[in-house]
Amino acid sequence: MTYSGASHNVAIIGTGLTEFRSRLDNKTYPELAQDAVALALVDANLQPDAIDAVVFSMGPTSFMGVADADKWAVDYTWARGKPFMRLETGGATGGSALQAAHAHIASGQCETVLVVGADRITESPDAQFLLNLIWDSFYEQDVALNTVTMTALATQRYMHKYGTTEEQYAKVVVRARRNALNNPCAHLKGDIDIAAVMNSPRISWPYKLFDICPRSAGAAALVMTSERLARERCTRPAFVTGIAGVSNTVFMGDRQGPYAETDFADFAEMRPAARECFRQAGITDPYTQIQTVEIYDPFSSFHFPQLEAMGFCAPGTAQHLSDEGAFDMNGALAVNPSGGTLCTNPIGAVGLVRAAEAARQVMGRSNAMQVPNVHNALTTAIGGSTQFFTVTMLSDEPRRSDAG
Repeated sequence: MTYSGASHNVAIIGTGLTEFRSRLDNKTYPELAQDAVALALVDANLQPDAIDAVVFSMGPTSFMGVADADKWAVDYTWARGKPFMRLETGGATGGSALQAAHAHIASGQCETVLVVGADRITESPDAQFLLNLIWDSFYEQDVALNTVTMTALATQRYMHKYGTTEEQYAKVVVRARRNALNNPCAHLKGDIDIAAVMNSPRISWPYKLFDICPRSAGAAALVMTSERLARERCTRPAFVTGIAGVSNTVFMGDRQGPYAETDFADFAEMRPAARECFRQAGITDPYTQIQTVEIYDPFSSFHFPQLEAMGFCAPGTAQHLSDEGAFDMNGALAVNPSGGTLCTNPIGAVGLVRAAEAARQVMGRSNAMQVPNVHNALTTAIGGSTQFFTVTMLSDEPRRSDAG
């Protein structure tokens, strides 16, 4: 996680997002990826030959039943004859891909890099069965863990520690769906109330159906480049000013108990990652210096521990700030103006969706979702059995010269 500071400044100058739906049967997988790339290139005012390398963000291929579909997508993303790298860290894949592309440019090896990802999760008849395969076949698969039951257990512990109620989680869903009404690409959206969330079918206590994200098909792409070209090509680039990640063991049992260094209820892994990201970006008080965040929230219970672990507020207090409206569009910190992962979840590309939405906020291109006066926007991604974490800061100017 240590960062030397001896690097070139990197910025996002183009973003591309397709619509996200349960199924997009009028497009093949590589065509979806190509649509996002075309949108990002137009947004950056670049032709494909300006791209030096391609980083491909792709989740487990089991979801689509096509082995290594990234190879199928090379021609469609104009990657032929260029360096091509595929990454996969579950839900953190998009965050990992962005950070890999950043390294390409910051190192001076490339000047302009395309990051693209796509997913078609509903082509698997049982995504949760496939996600059960994350866990060790000898120790944990027989417990019937999947991403829903695993995070429900962590949520139960969080509620026990801090007294959080199901209604407070329901308010997170209401806010997300309401924000998504302004997002033409969002999968789920609507003007719902807490009662609607509470009355949706029970899935795994404390989760109801509306507490859980959809399975989305769609694609996302970013064009990242050096400061030199960013200044030439874009009136307001989104500079990558802080970047960090951390991982933990796949074994849930080793992340909880008297000898564990973390508590899976608190997303404690995010603390060192956020601390390093903020150090690079010169952030000393995130709650007042960051205007908006696009955090990875496939479940309503992911908001509070993430915001607390990253230092926006003390442990156990985010729920009360949420009740007071602090995380609304017009609050002190606009959380997921796009609706977030609760409304749109193409697993292999969702980290890129979060990053694209954060970049658009900095660039002033979020239209009806735009938060006023955004100078710093934070984006996160989490993957595996809440095992991989990325934290990235995007800003309207490069990081401080003394922050490296």
